[in-house]
Amino acid sequence: MNKQLDISEKDKEQIVQGLSQLLADTFSIYIKTHNFHWNVSGPMFVTLHTLFEQQYTELALAIDIIAVRIRALGAFAPGSFKAFQDLTSIPDMEDIPDALTMIALLVEDNETIIKTARSIIPLADKAYDTPTADLATARILVHEKTAWMLTSLLG
Repeated sequence: MNKQLDISEKDKEQIVQGLSQLLADTFSIYIKTHNFHWNVSGPMFVTLHTLFEQQYTELALAIDIIAVRIRALGAFAPGSFKAFQDLTSIPDMEDIPDALTMIALLVEDNETIIKTARSIIPLADKAYDTPTADLATARILVHEKTAWMLTSLLG
C-alpha cells in the first residue's frame, strides 16, 4: 500500500496502465492534429488550420497533465515514440488525406480517446482515486466537444 496515496499497488498499477494508454493516445492525436494543421488545404483551409491549432494546443497541455498524474501515483510516465506506439489505440497516419478525411479521422480518434478515458474511471473509483477519475472525466468532456465540433463540419 502506498501510504501517501492510500491506493494499493495492484490498483495503482492498473490505473497507471490506463493513464499511460491515455497519455499515448493523447500524444498520438496531438501529432496527427499538428500534422493536419500543417498540411490541410482546400476551401476550408483557414477554418481548419485555426481549429487544428486550437486543438493541438489543448492536447499539448493535456499531455503534461496526464504525465504529471502518472508521476504523482509514483510511476514513470512513458515518453518515447516506441512506448507511445506500443500503448496507443490511435492509428498512425503516413499519407496526407483531403480535408474532409482529416476531419473524419479526427472524429474517430477523439471517440477512441473517449473510450480510453472511460475505461479508467471504474479503476479509479474502485481505488477511491478521485483525482484520476476527475482527470479522465475532464478528458472525456474535451474529446466529446471536439468530436461534436468536427462532426458538425461534416454536415
